[in-house]
Amino acid sequence: MYFHIITIICTSDLGVLKKSSGRMMEESHPPTWYIPKEDIKMDFLKPSQALKTTCEFKGQAVYYDVKVKNKLAKMVAWTYPKPEDDQSCIKEKFAFYLQRGVDAWVDGVKAKPQEGDFYGGWITPDIVGPFKGGPGTRFW
Repeated sequence: MYFHIITIICTSDLGVLKKSSGRMMEESHPPTWYIPKEDIKMDFLKPSQALKTTCEFKGQAVYYDVKVKNKLAKMVAWTYPKPEDDQSCIKEKFAFYLQRGVDAWVDGVKAKPQEGDFYGGWITPDIVGPFKGGPGTRFW
């Protein structure tokens, strides 16, 4: 994992949710940023009623909604409470979807979301595709 300064802001309120994190690189994806729980303002995160998903490499994901001043953005964050042994570096860390009501900056540069609604990668100018997520890329 590489470490950078991350700032995430919920667009409905402009409240900063977290700073500092590490990224995980996955094949055919821009990096997914995992932020330590202790660096997140957890009072904004509420467990989601969404179904859990399972990654064959990382394990079962649990999703969180973000609630700021009576505004709710669903399934904005996820975590792996019990990741597979070889993925233990993401335990107690959260990742965020930029498509779902948050903006994020990596070392002061605004990140763009990975195309599609399932993957949560962040694209910055130093990250070059092509990336999985758009139409026709499901089985890459």
